[in-house]
Order: sequence, then C-alpha cells, then structure tokens
Amino acid sequence: MWLLRIEDLDPGRCRAEFVEGILEDLTWLGLQWDGEPLLQSARTDAYAAALDRLRDEELVYPCFCTRADIAQSLTAPHGDAGSGYPGTCRGLPDDPARRASTPHSWRLDCARALARAGLPAWTEADGTRFEASASDIGDAILARKDAPSSYHLACVVDDADSSVTLVVRGEDLRPSTPTQRLLQTLLGVTEPRYLHHPLVTHDDGRRLAKRDLAPTLAAMRDTGVDGHQLADRLRAGGLPLGFRLTRG
Repeated sequence: MWLLRIEDLDPGRCRAEFVEGILEDLTWLGLQWDGEPLLQSARTDAYAAALDRLRDEELVYPCFCTRADIAQSLTAPHGDAGSGYPGTCRGLPDDPARRASTPHSWRLDCARALARAGLPAWTEADGTRFEASASDIGDAILARKDAPSSYHLACVVDDADSSVTLVVRGEDLRPSTPTQRLLQTLLGVTEPRYLHHPLVTHDDGRRLAKRDLAPTLAAMRDTGVDGHQLADRLRAGGLPLGFRLTRG
C-alpha cells in the first residue's frame, strides 16, 4: 500500500493545475495510489493542535525576524554562521500583544527539545541505523508567517495520522530527518523507516530544474513516450539518454 500526499501549504507555489499534472504523470507511469490523495491544505487543524502541544510544553518560541534581519545578524561578529539562525528571538519574554499585532513564525527550541528527547536516530530501509548529532538540528521553523505549518511539522503529523511505516523520498531530503525524528519523539508518535533514494540528474550531475528547462514527464508524454515502459525501465535501473542517478 502506498499513499499520495499533496503538500500544498504554500499558496504562492501551489495551483490546481500543478496538482492535476502530478496525478496525470503518476497515472501515465502506471502508478496507482491507495485511497484519496491527502491534501495538506485541508489538515491545518491537525498541525495547529501539534503546535499547540509543543507550545504548551515550552518547546517552541515566536520569531519576529525577517530574512533580512537574519542575514544581517549572521554577518555580525557575534553571529553564529554555522547555525542558520542566530537565536535572536530565543529567550525573549512572551508578549501576547506583540504576537497579536506583529507577523511571526514559530521556531523549535532545539536546546530544550534535545534536553527533553535526546539525540534522534533513524533506520533506513536496508537496516542501517543512523544517529544524529546536535549540529544536524537547529531552531527550525515549524509554522511560518504565511503558512500554518512548515514541511517538518506537517510531514510528521501526516505520517503519524496516516500510519506510514516507510517514508520514501529523495536523498536531498535526508538532512530533514533528524529534525523530524526529534519531533516524532516529542509528539509521541511511531518512528517509521526511511528510504532516501538517489536523484535523477543531468549527465553532468546538475539537478533537474525548471530554470534550466529540464525535460518533464509531461513533455515525454507529449512526444509519445510510453509511460509504463519508462517505469519498467526505471525499476530495472535504466535511464533515458542525458540522465544519471546521483547521490549527494
């Protein structure tokens, strides 16, 4: 059994025609998901409940920084260039009036979370056990100013509610796993296994990107490529000319 999830929490990037394109591509490849696709945009209450739980346990804090504020702080002599976020708002006294009037995100208090749950670990599909270090996890954003949940929190909640036992995703998302495993422990949900697969890239190793006019499945379909045959070839480890599998 495999499930299809549409991660459509970013209104600026998610459009109905993009979702239709995903469904068409999968059908063309002969891949049929089980049940109705899960739309994250319909599950904001579940994410809010998880965030409320973390907030009640004082494991998150409001962040009022803009991207410009963060960039400026990281270039200052006292900034921690390796953290990705200098902790400007960490430790500020709670100010409900400011929260009510000023756009803000909610960040994980990594130090408190690790003190509560310890360093996370996870198991890959081949049985390899990985252990994270503290440097793998920062004060990640769990809810943004313009979205009810971040990728980290939404995935953890959805995986748990859907009883997912194996998470299959690209190797480029492996760095997300320590933060998500930490959240799973904090929220008391079951740990899934993970399969992080290599990426299909151009022959020179460049990632496929719209800005490079990378060929799409829709374009292959329009030129008469047989989707089922393409899927069988990919399963056997074969790739069309001009592509290769790349590990990070």
